[in-house]
Amino acid sequence: MKAILLKQAGGPENLYLADIAKPTIKENEVLVAVKAISLNPADVKPKYNDDMLSMLYGKERPIILGWDIAGTVTEVGAAVTNLKIGDKVFGMVNFPGVGNAYAEYVAAPEAHLAVMPSNVSFEQAAATTLAALTALQILSGKVNKGDKVLIQAGSGGVGHFAIQIAKSFGAHVITTASAKNKDFVLSIGADEVIDYHTQNFEEVLSNVDFVLDTQGGKVLENSVKVLRNGGSVITTVGMKLPEAITALAEKENKNASSILVHSSADDMNTLKAMLENGTIKPTIYKTFDFEDMANAHREVELGRTVGKVIVTLG
Repeated sequence: MKAILLKQAGGPENLYLADIAKPTIKENEVLVAVKAISLNPADVKPKYNDDMLSMLYGKERPIILGWDIAGTVTEVGAAVTNLKIGDKVFGMVNFPGVGNAYAEYVAAPEAHLAVMPSNVSFEQAAATTLAALTALQILSGKVNKGDKVLIQAGSGGVGHFAIQIAKSFGAHVITTASAKNKDFVLSIGADEVIDYHTQNFEEVLSNVDFVLDTQGGKVLENSVKVLRNGGSVITTVGMKLPEAITALAEKENKNASSILVHSSADDMNTLKAMLENGTIKPTIYKTFDFEDMANAHREVELGRTVGKVIVTLG
């Protein structure tokens, strides 16, 4: 099969196409013929740092990056009960861990996949994986009807799903975005938009119930400051909060934490239902051919995507 390999840490030029053996599956896994792959900063940024690559993938080289796939089941393990050959499926495979997604075939645990809804394409399904799971796992059980919710970077992968999900929970949704993306975030459910180029959100907001942060640093610090007494912020940046953020939250009687998204068929099936009933709709910014993976990475690295960058096979 064809796969995109990374031999050593570095830029997109270090990604290369190769023919390798198909993966074999375990009894709880299925083999998926991949039709579409979604790219994330989580698989684009670490390739520059060998220590980060070793932490995520181990020390063996070359490695196959990526976690987000949509495709068709071609083989099922003996212990698989909910999926069958021919099913169209989507999911985030083995996160945290090694997903090996940049390939024609991927061995995936049944417990990480859902059957695709009939009203979406492979590209749309692949887009609704890591970013959508992150938004769902952060917001579920944390946001209630009437809450004042701030979504940082609302036009991005996580952000554009978070706006839609928070809105479906009955929240009043505020987001930060550039002026050129204002109409987009309003169209997917934002009630208020703060142009981060011309406004400092911490100067115009207060008494926010919940903040979803995707930026870290000073943005995270200021997100704590705009919370109401007892309010909460959850960030996707880093597995451990900086001590200064923890201290600030404690001092002001607020809650700050970080989250690492995890693979879950249950959550994928929640997203499936949301896709089916129109609660969420993924936005695809650009699509690249599999052989053009390096340029797909370069696009994500620009940091200007609205929604998701997708790579297609076949």
